[in-house]
This record gives sequence, structure tokens and C-alpha cells, in this order.
Amino acid sequence: MSIIFLDPVFKQMIWGGDRLRTDFGFDIPGDDTGECWAISAHPNGDCTVSGGEYDGMRLSELWREHGDLFGRDRDAQRESGEAFPLLTKIIDARDDLSIQVHPDDVYAREHEGVPYGKTECWYILDADEGAGIIIGHHARTREELVSMIDEDRWSELIREIPVKKGDFFQIPPGTVHAIKKGTMILETQQNSDITYRLYDYGRLSGGKPRELHLKQSKDVIQVPYVPFVSDASPVATANPWFEELVHCDLYVVWHARVGSDGDAGISPAADAAGTSGCLLKQDRTFMLISVIDGEGNIGDTHIKKGDSFILPADFGEAEIRGDLELIISAEK
Repeated sequence: MSIIFLDPVFKQMIWGGDRLRTDFGFDIPGDDTGECWAISAHPNGDCTVSGGEYDGMRLSELWREHGDLFGRDRDAQRESGEAFPLLTKIIDARDDLSIQVHPDDVYAREHEGVPYGKTECWYILDADEGAGIIIGHHARTREELVSMIDEDRWSELIREIPVKKGDFFQIPPGTVHAIKKGTMILETQQNSDITYRLYDYGRLSGGKPRELHLKQSKDVIQVPYVPFVSDASPVATANPWFEELVHCDLYVVWHARVGSDGDAGISPAADAAGTSGCLLKQDRTFMLISVIDGEGNIGDTHIKKGDSFILPADFGEAEIRGDLELIISAEK
């Protein structure tokens, strides 16, 4: 099995900036580029395979026609209509994003006619000094929530917390949230583009306020807000740099650091010449990997900051060398 590399899809946003070019080296479409859909098979941003046997195929097509690459029966996959389950984004917030909330699968299917709601998680790649995010709210009852929304009592309602590089947050459906200016994140999420906009700071797009989704937001916001508590913990290895960030009923996400001297939070290995490296055992249906810093090699293939790729089913052990920081995810 070969590594599946992908060309990303970029999204220009009212709040976007240029750090996807300056920090990651991407050829972005403009200085208002807010999102890099790095691994996506969604209709609104379907990545193209770059190189190899499947060069030029859309990820959605690869998923549908070659299900065996993703731990599925090939023929059954063609008939199932199942959507690729995960989506990886890199987000650059030059300005505040709208305050929003996502539905769960049941609400999304019933009210939007799409297969997935949206559970997501954020790894903070960088944050300006004093930067924060919005996560949760202060309403104690649904009646109080509705009253605060209807009366524009946003400062009373919204819960804002400070963030720094390396922080991690799980965002279950029903959680009021917003990325704020001066942050870059890597987001792992369900393969969904359903967002209910609760508040947008009165901004105009094309001379008009952007659409809000107040009814849907009131329907799906969790009341009261209960912070997510993960039981994830660092994997028990000699090196503390391989860390499980979260596991839920949809995905598992890890952070890994591979050092130039061979130190890694993955199984240490040595070649015949005694050069240190590390081995990543790919024992999942597939693994999604994004390089968030540094450069090195996976096998004989050079990888660098900004690269995202898939290790398919039955890939086996991947030897990784270099000075690298990775975010790895898999379906649960």
C-alpha cells in the first residue's frame, strides 16, 4: 500500500488572512484565505490525490471506488452510499469568526437532510499573546438562553477563555463556540459543513449582514453548558511526546513529535547502520496525518510542514525520521 497525498482546497473568508502562505508555504488564492481543507471528501471541498496510482482522483471517488484502501469491502462500499467520515482543516483567523453551534447527527438528518452533524476538535497551532476562544455559555436554563439571545445580551451569555499554542479542545454538537482573531488551529471533525451562526458582530458581507440561524441555534444549544472532559492520556511509552488528545465515539486524535536525534513518542527503531528513527504502527482502517512543523521522511518519502496524507488500511509500519511535529487521526 502507498501513502495517499492530497492537494488541499482553500476557502476565502471575511475573517481570513495570509498565514497559510507565510507560515505553511501554501499557494493561497488571496490574503483573506481562512481555511485549508487539507483532507476532505466533502462536496464543498473535495481534495484531489497528488501523485501515485490514483493521481487526479477526488478523495470522494477514491473512497467510493476503492473502499479496500479504507478498510471496507470494495463492492459493498460502492453500494453503501456511506460518506467519508472525517475532515481535516487548518484555519487562520485574522479576525473573529462568527459565534456558532453545530447540530448532532439526528438533528442534521431530520432538518438538513445530510448524513452527519458536526463534532469537531481544535489543536491550537499558534496564538497571539492575549488571544482567546469562545467555548460554552452562561445560561442556566433554555428560557434564560432564549431571553439572552433575543435581548442581545451577548456579553452576559458568551463564555470566553484564553488560549496558547499547544492547547486542545473537543467541541461536541450543541456547544457554542468561536475561534477568535490571532489564532491558527488544526481542526479534526466529522465530514460535515453544517454551521448555525448565532452572532456575527454586525459585520457586513457584500453590503448586507450575513445570515443568522437563531431558531436552529436555540434548538440545538446544550443547556446548561457542561465542559467536555476527556479521559485521554499520554500513551505509556518511554518518551512523553506521543500523546492521545481525545477519543470519542467518532475519532481518535494524537499529537506526535519526532526529534532530529531520533527521539519520538512512537516505537523507537534502528536501521542496520544504527541510525535512530521511529515506527508508527498503522493498525486502523486508515490514518490521517498532517505535518504541523518541521520536515523529515516517512519511509523514502520526504514530508514537510503543510503536508497532509492518508496511510491506507494494511499499510503496516511506517518508519518516520527527521524533526517533525504531527497530528494523527483515525476513525474510532
